[in-house]
Amino acid sequence: MLEEKLNEREKSILRSIVQQFILTASPVGSRYIVKKYNIGFSPATVRNIMSDLEESGYINHPHTSAGRVPTDKGYRFYVDSLMEISELNLHEKGIINKSFEAEISETDHLLKIASQLMSQITKQIACVTYPKLDKGILTKIQLVSLSSTKLLVVLSIKSGLVRTITLEYSIDVKETQLSYVESLLNERLSGLTLNEIRKTFKERFSDLDNSDKPIIRIFVDSVDKIFVDLKSEDRIFLSGTKNFIRQPEFENPEKFQGVIELIEDKDIIIHIMEKNKQADDIFISIGKENKDQKLEEYSLVTKEYNYGETSGTLGIIGPKRMEYSKVVAIVDYIAKMLSEVLKPIK
Repeated sequence: MLEEKLNEREKSILRSIVQQFILTASPVGSRYIVKKYNIGFSPATVRNIMSDLEESGYINHPHTSAGRVPTDKGYRFYVDSLMEISELNLHEKGIINKSFEAEISETDHLLKIASQLMSQITKQIACVTYPKLDKGILTKIQLVSLSSTKLLVVLSIKSGLVRTITLEYSIDVKETQLSYVESLLNERLSGLTLNEIRKTFKERFSDLDNSDKPIIRIFVDSVDKIFVDLKSEDRIFLSGTKNFIRQPEFENPEKFQGVIELIEDKDIIIHIMEKNKQADDIFISIGKENKDQKLEEYSLVTKEYNYGETSGTLGIIGPKRMEYSKVVAIVDYIAKMLSEVLKPIK
């Protein structure tokens, strides 16, 4: 029985098993399917179909239980071929719309709200990554003297993002020199991406007079600090851990510990979210489709949101038995809402 050739009876039974396991986290038996889903088959017929599905790798049975649970392959077939995307109800849409209608100017606050909304509605871990700054186009640099040894560098990105970095130096810099350097930096760097600036900064200022070089040297030595992306801990917003660990899967102490380790390793989450994304589309990654071992017991549903010329990713991490139809609808809706709210004013 090939994956592409599941007949309607097999699809019906697989759909019932997945949906029931999502609801209960308990192995699903043939008699229960017949009783609850009114599919028109006898328990014996259902058992035969379940045996075929198990032989082909769509379901298996844990230990000595007579019931079956979906495998990664079964979930994948369900998501790709059997799932019907849920419609958000009016109450859920109202909560989301009201949250984004508030006058919020800070990007961090908006991303945090998006994360909290997703976790609140799905009861899973919600993640929102900050837009990658590498592709952000610099519009302006401002230099502010904080003291005789400290300088605040303010980067304004075309999309509306603002980043600040504090530099320390030992040379004597006059206010007039600072103003000149600020003008020079804007003249030569505005309109370039941060990635371009980082790679070509030294060459762009190689023609300066000796009198200006000590000040520019501060920027040459700090180029990887000023024009680099945010650190991992500053690039992601996580919400919903308390709800997540109440799931039946995590009654096992080992799995509970695995959740804690996963949440603490933000690099893994950022990497998998940004790798598993498709422009303008939902991406679903199930179980061992996630290359990192820490994520083999979970599924991810992610989508890009846009912020001018840059983009970030938002999504849900949950047990493989998550309610995919609802999660997909929520991730999709909030990604679109966030992109709209973050759209630069022309």
